[in-house]
Amino acid sequence: MASPLLCLAAAALAVVAVLVSTTEAWRATPPPLPVLPIPSAPQLKWQCREVIMFFHFGMNTFTDSEWGTGSEDPSLFRPAGLNATQWMDAARAAGASLVILVAKHHDGFCLWPSEYTAHSVRASPWRGGRGDVVREFVDAARARGVDAGLYLSPWDRHDERYGEEVAYNEYYEAQLHELLTGYGSVSEIWFDGAKGKNATNMTYHFQEWFQTVKQLQRSINIFSDDGPDVRWVGDEKGYAGTTCWSTVNRSMITIGEAGIEKATHWVPPECDVSIRTGWFWHKNETAKPLSQLLEIYYNSVGRNCVLLLNAPPNSTGLVEDADIARLREFGAAVATIFGTDLAAGSERGAGFAARNVLDGRDDTYWAPTGEDGRRNGYWIELRLRRPGPGAQAFNVVRIQEHVALGQRVERHAVYVDGAPAFHGDSSIAPQSVPPPNLVATRESAEEAHAPGKDGSGETTAPFISKDESAAAGGLRAAAARVQMHLNPRLAARWWCWSWSSTL
Repeated sequence: MASPLLCLAAAALAVVAVLVSTTEAWRATPPPLPVLPIPSAPQLKWQCREVIMFFHFGMNTFTDSEWGTGSEDPSLFRPAGLNATQWMDAARAAGASLVILVAKHHDGFCLWPSEYTAHSVRASPWRGGRGDVVREFVDAARARGVDAGLYLSPWDRHDERYGEEVAYNEYYEAQLHELLTGYGSVSEIWFDGAKGKNATNMTYHFQEWFQTVKQLQRSINIFSDDGPDVRWVGDEKGYAGTTCWSTVNRSMITIGEAGIEKATHWVPPECDVSIRTGWFWHKNETAKPLSQLLEIYYNSVGRNCVLLLNAPPNSTGLVEDADIARLREFGAAVATIFGTDLAAGSERGAGFAARNVLDGRDDTYWAPTGEDGRRNGYWIELRLRRPGPGAQAFNVVRIQEHVALGQRVERHAVYVDGAPAFHGDSSIAPQSVPPPNLVATRESAEEAHAPGKDGSGETTAPFISKDESAAAGGLRAAAARVQMHLNPRLAARWWCWSWSSTL
């Protein structure tokens, strides 16, 4: 078998030239107007995370279930070796900066000593009935420099108030208040829409809950099927649609849709998937292979989503060693693909005036003028250092959009040595990472229509043999040209390039 390719990655980002080239150096060029809607500051921070982690842990962990009945005896909950710090180390190994704990699943068992139910850790023998998983979780997260989030299931199969509209909504809101006032800052709160077909009819007061959440924590992001801050992508496989917009019309949203271009609300999508088959730990399940996790990454982060990857702790209260090893392998692979800035050493075509295109900063962007694209549309050309037989080789491209000013890239195209390099998706923001089989097809590339934070780069994905890469049609180039057809005054951010030098 051929040895794996050594993959290098580049991250170089495009920028607007802020000062006008005139004798009046003090006269600055105003920034482009935003295209509404735009993300809030918490949404923008969330979208830049790329990968976050889910921890499904609770009564189901001890009953070998996915959906508990609510009748489980609290004495079953005995995680003798629970170590939340180990969970955080697993998350950091995967590159996650936000972790979300299932504080209460559908069985109604609470992982904190709630004052509003006896069905909680207080009734278990764990820690002598004085334990608090939520407290240990958030404390461990902060100690490791990771933000914390919480999941609180609306569907409750244990509580007798479920089905009584006023009583249960008051109970649920009281538990929200406990979680959002007793454990410090929470970055994301998760409202799961799952509910059994034969479940008791129940009307949830979502709008009142959302108002309570925002009153208690103004910078929090609220996840539910349709937002208001983060929405569900529509499946639990970690895959987004090929064109996935951050914008929707919340007054008539279809759950799980890929967003709507030029819509009224900024509600970016989240892709949730478990590293194992189930959401909770089961003894005979194993972690997905690295190749599958990378494919999920390409089709979630690479399609304008944040990847929410679940790693379920076992009945001892620890993430399995094999799962941690896979998470570490996954994090290292992503870092390898996009970790080395090769584009910073390349040259731009002389006709392009965005001086700061390769500054590597996250707060700058390129905004072309009408004059820039008068002849052939808007484009950037990178001339790699080694032309000819020794040219750089690559087969994965990453494109980022400066979404702080709104999402506006409609189509994009990458040309290598003058030829279309891959068939790209339409939308970009904030990232587009076509997988290797798309990048190397040399199909006719799509045009791009509007910039926003945009970065694009091509790489050979790791752990693809030379034979496999050749069969996929790996690309060599002395110059890689990305052609953008954009409207004047629209802000684009370029580049996040990565490629292999050993194809």
